[in-house]
Amino acid sequence: MQKKRKLVVIGNGMAGVRTVEEILARGGAEQFEITILGDEPYGNYNRILLSEVLNGSQEASEIFLNPLAWYRENGIQLHAGVRARAIHRHSRQVTGDQGVVAPYDNLIIATGSSPYIPPIQGVRLEGGREKPGVFVFRSLDDCHRIAAYAKGKRSAAVIGGGLLGLEAARGLQNFGLDVHVVHISGHLMGQQLDATGGAILRTTLEQLGVKVHLDRSTKEVLGEGRVTGLRFADDETLDCDLVVISAGIRPNVDLALRAGLTVERGILVDNHMRCPDDPRIYAVGECAQHRGHVYGLVAPLWEQGKVLADHITKRNEKATYSGSKVATKLKVMGVQLASMGVTEPTDDRDEIVQFIEPKKGTYKKLIIRDGRLLGGILLGDVSKAAYLMQAFDRSTPLPEERLSLLFDIGAPSTRTTLEEMPAEMQVCNCNGVSKESLVACVRSGKRSLRTIMDATRAGMGCGACKQLVSEVVAWACGGAAEQDPAASYYVPGVPLSKPELARAIRERGLRSVSAVFRELAGGNEDPGSKPGLASLLRTLWHDEYEDERDARFINDRVHGNIQKDGTFSVIPQIPGGVTSAAQLRRIADVVEKYRVPLVKLTGGQRIDLLGVRKEDLPGVWRDLEMPSGFAYGKSYRTCKSCVGTDFCRFGLGDSIALAMKIEGRFQGMDTPAKLKLATAGCPRNCSEAMVKDVGAVAVEGGRWEIYVGGAAGAHVRKGDVLCTVDAHDEVLRLMGRFIQYYRENARYLERTYGFVERIGIQKIRAVVVDDSEGIAARLDEEVQKTAAAYRDPWREAYAPATPNQFRTVLPIVQ
Repeated sequence: MQKKRKLVVIGNGMAGVRTVEEILARGGAEQFEITILGDEPYGNYNRILLSEVLNGSQEASEIFLNPLAWYRENGIQLHAGVRARAIHRHSRQVTGDQGVVAPYDNLIIATGSSPYIPPIQGVRLEGGREKPGVFVFRSLDDCHRIAAYAKGKRSAAVIGGGLLGLEAARGLQNFGLDVHVVHISGHLMGQQLDATGGAILRTTLEQLGVKVHLDRSTKEVLGEGRVTGLRFADDETLDCDLVVISAGIRPNVDLALRAGLTVERGILVDNHMRCPDDPRIYAVGECAQHRGHVYGLVAPLWEQGKVLADHITKRNEKATYSGSKVATKLKVMGVQLASMGVTEPTDDRDEIVQFIEPKKGTYKKLIIRDGRLLGGILLGDVSKAAYLMQAFDRSTPLPEERLSLLFDIGAPSTRTTLEEMPAEMQVCNCNGVSKESLVACVRSGKRSLRTIMDATRAGMGCGACKQLVSEVVAWACGGAAEQDPAASYYVPGVPLSKPELARAIRERGLRSVSAVFRELAGGNEDPGSKPGLASLLRTLWHDEYEDERDARFINDRVHGNIQKDGTFSVIPQIPGGVTSAAQLRRIADVVEKYRVPLVKLTGGQRIDLLGVRKEDLPGVWRDLEMPSGFAYGKSYRTCKSCVGTDFCRFGLGDSIALAMKIEGRFQGMDTPAKLKLATAGCPRNCSEAMVKDVGAVAVEGGRWEIYVGGAAGAHVRKGDVLCTVDAHDEVLRLMGRFIQYYRENARYLERTYGFVERIGIQKIRAVVVDDSEGIAARLDEEVQKTAAAYRDPWREAYAPATPNQFRTVLPIVQ
C-alpha cells in the first residue's frame, strides 16, 4: 500500500476548505493525510452571510458550511484556533501557536485577507490598544463584539461604502441605531456600480433610513476613552457611539513573504495555482495573485480550487486556471444587484444600452463591443441576470434587438437559455454550486428542489439565486421535478401531514412532545420540530397538555421577546389600546426601577419596554401587575382599535368595546403563526382592520363586516370578507370559529393570508359560516375550552416553572 502524502492547509476559510472538498471528491483521502490550521475556534463558515448573523435573520450556527464533525468524518486533523506562525521550507514544516508542528509533503496557503484600516487618528488608544467602539467586520467574533457593544448606543458610523460596509450598516440598523455610511468616493459600491447606479442605490438606502455621506475622508475617530464621533478632512464632525471600518481588504501574505516566496499584491501562482519558487507549495483564494489579479469574489475562488485539486491529486495534471471573468449576483441591504465586467465604456466602439427608473430603484446598463457583452449592471430588477451573465461568460453574440437584453421581449425561452448555459457556470455564488453540480445531483436520484438544496447548499446563502436553482432543477428533471414528501409533513421530524398527525395524537392519547417522538418518530427527537408539536398539542388538549419546557422557543420559556443583545422586550396587555393613569404610573415606575433603556409605543397600540434583563423579568411583571400582552409567541397577539362611536363623528359601531371583548376571548390562544386583529368603527378603516389577520369593520345599520387573511407587512393583502353580522356576540362567535378552523388546518408558521389563499375564501366561508361540513358546533366548543384553559403566563413571576427559567446562562467556548 502506497504511503499517504502529508497535506497541510493554512487557512480554514471558504477557499481553503472548498479546495479540500474538491481534493476529497477526487480520491484525495486515499492519497493524503490532511491537516488544517485555522485562526478561529470554529469549523468553516460562510463569511458572505455574516451580515445575516449581525442583523439577526440567521443564527451563527446556520451559516456553518463544515461543522467540526465534518473534519472528523473525513479523517482531517483540524487545529482550530491555531495561528500558523512560520513555514519552514527546508524541513517542510509549518509551526503554529500552542506548539503545533505540522510536517508536509504538499502545502496549500489559503490565508485569505484582513480588513484594511486606513491611517486614521484615534483608532487606537495610547499603548496601541483598540479604542472601545471601533470595530472591523470580517469574522463571527466581530459580529458578537459589535452586538455586545451596540446595546444602549444611539448611533453608528460605517467607514466604507462597498458591499461589506453596506451589509454592516444593514446589520447595525437592527439594533435601533441611527446608521451613517461614510464613503471617500463620489458613489457607493465603486467596484460594481457606476455613478448613476451608485446614486440610485444611495436614494434607496436613504429611504431605508441609512444616512449616506459621500466624498468624505475620515481624519480622526474622536473620543478619549471610547468613540464619541468622527472628524473629516474638512474638519466637520459627526457624532456617533460606534464605528465599523470597512475600507477594503489586504491579502494575508506575511507567512509567504517570510518563507521567501514571491509576493506582489498577493502570493504569486502559476496556472496550476503553484508557487513558482517551490513546486510543493500552492496558494488559493484571496491571498493568491494570478496573472496580476487578486480575486475577492467566491466564484473565481471555486474555479481555482478545482484546478488545484485536479493537479495535486493528478486527476488532471493538465488542468489550468486562466483567470476569471468577474460577474456576481447578490443582495445589498435587500436590494437585488447583478454586476459583470466593466462599468464604463473604454473604447470608441463601445455601445451603451441603458434603462433608468429612479423612483422604483431600477437601473440597467449594458456595455457592448462588437456585438458581445463587455459589462453590465442590473440594480433592482435582475430578472435577465442569468441570460446576461451567461452571454458575458461565453462572449456569445447578442441579438440585434437590444431591448430584449433588458426586458422579456423576444428573448430566448428559459429552456433554451438553460440548455446553452455552460456546465461549469456558477448558479449559486455564495456556496459555489455550478449547473454541472445540480445536474449531477439530479442524476444521482434526487429530484426535488428541497433535497437538491440540502445536498448542494445551492440557494441557501443570500437567496438571490433560488429562482434560478429551481429552474435548473426543473430543466434537469425534464420538467418532472418531484415534490419533496417532507413538504407535506407538519413538522420535519415526524413523517405525517397535519391531519394524520392530529388523528394519531388523539387516537394514542399523546399529550407531550416527547410522547409524540417516542410513538410516531421511532424515538428520534428533532429539536426543530418541537415548537410546532407543542403548538399543536396545546390546540388539541388545552389544559390537559403536558408542558415540557425544552419544547418551547426561548421567547415562550420566559414569556418575553428576546432581543439582539440577549435582553428581552416586555409588552403588557392594553385591551383596545385603552389604558389608565394608574397603569401608566406603574409602567413609568418599572422603567425607572429596572433602568429600561427604551420605551416604545407599538403598532398594536401598546407600550413596549425594551432591554429588560432576563433575571429582572419576574420583578418587572410583579411590579406592573398587568397581564401578558403575548407579543412574543405564535399566538393571538393584540386587537387594535379606533376610537369608535364615543368621540368620532364618523363612528358607526363601538369598536373599543368590541376590541376589549376580543382581547378577553382570545388572549393567549396558541395559533400556527402570530395573529393580529383589529376593529374599525367605520369603513374609513383608521385601525387598518381590513389588512389584519382577522378584522371587524362597522357598517351602516349597526352591522359588522368580518375580514380574514389580511396582511400589511412584507406581504400586503386586503382581507376577504367572511360575512356580515348584526352584533358583537356574533362577531366573537364567527371570528373564533374561523380562528379555530385555521388552528386545526394551517401549516405551522403559515400566516392567515397564506392559509386563506391556499384553502380559498369560498371553502372557508362554506365551512365557517354555512356549516357545510357540520363542524361549526365543535369549533365553537373548542374555542370555549381554549378560553377556559387560559392562564396568565406572567404568574410564573411568583412560581417559576423551572429553577433556571430566569437565570442568564453564558455559552463557554473551550
